[in-house]
Amino acid sequence: MSVPVIAVQGLCKSFGSQRVVDGLDLTVERGRIYGFLGPNGSGKTTSIRMLCGLLTPDAGSGTCLGFDVLTESAAIKRRVGYMTQRFSWWEDLSIEENLRFAARMHDLREPRRVVDQTLERLGLSSRRRQLAGTLSGGWKQRLALAACLMHQPELLLLDEPTAGVDPKARRDFWSEIHALAREGLTVLVSTHYMDEAERCHRLAYIAYGKLLAEGTPAEILQTVGLSTWIIEAAPASAAAELKDRPGVEQVVPFGLRLHVSGADAETLAASVSAYAEHHGVVAARAESSLEDAFIALMRGRGSP
Repeated sequence: MSVPVIAVQGLCKSFGSQRVVDGLDLTVERGRIYGFLGPNGSGKTTSIRMLCGLLTPDAGSGTCLGFDVLTESAAIKRRVGYMTQRFSWWEDLSIEENLRFAARMHDLREPRRVVDQTLERLGLSSRRRQLAGTLSGGWKQRLALAACLMHQPELLLLDEPTAGVDPKARRDFWSEIHALAREGLTVLVSTHYMDEAERCHRLAYIAYGKLLAEGTPAEILQTVGLSTWIIEAAPASAAAELKDRPGVEQVVPFGLRLHVSGADAETLAASVSAYAEHHGVVAARAESSLEDAFIALMRGRGSP
């Protein structure tokens, strides 16, 4: 088997008295898209920064790209592309000027050729002279990704890269990410979007600094073990009436439907069936979603 791109054990990081990451174990194989999920303040960004050499762990051990995360951060940083959550390039420079600066920063040979190739690869050639400050969110995102890829990194770290981006730009972005993964690039991405989580090969869910679940989307759903029902045309009072019934752990409205979930399948089925019969509404079993699973993780084990 190939050596993992990331293999760390027990990583910890505190700021003052607050433990932000608490005993992170993580293994990521080459060419995989690995998703980090969790609420704000859960430790996702801190974890990413420790992995790419921007932060030194307080405790733990492991390697990233074959280099020690505690002692060889400089070597890691040279081989990683890191796209921050906020657009961090110069808005009063053009796309091409920003990329030329990035090429000089990475001390690339033949920077003009590399910039031209990058513009072509990311579909930016026709906008090369446009000022970055005039770009939409989707095009700014594409420029940021281009700057991250110029030095041909072995690992790409993306911190909530599609926040504030329209659905088409998000879809185009993920198509590019999957194309890069097929070429052998490993991608670690944090996101709040469940549809994006489903596009990842594997997922890790972090809350309050701890890793609560890890695996493929299907494995996480199986581990959490939720049962879910959908109630059609539910009355306005349905959520309030159902939430305290035996076996009911979540009641979430989706338009005129209610998604009702719980870990005890038999008790949940009895409660939902009784409610549906009493009110004359239709209830049917459904597949649980990743969102259902992650809410269950927060309710069950994530709370301090």
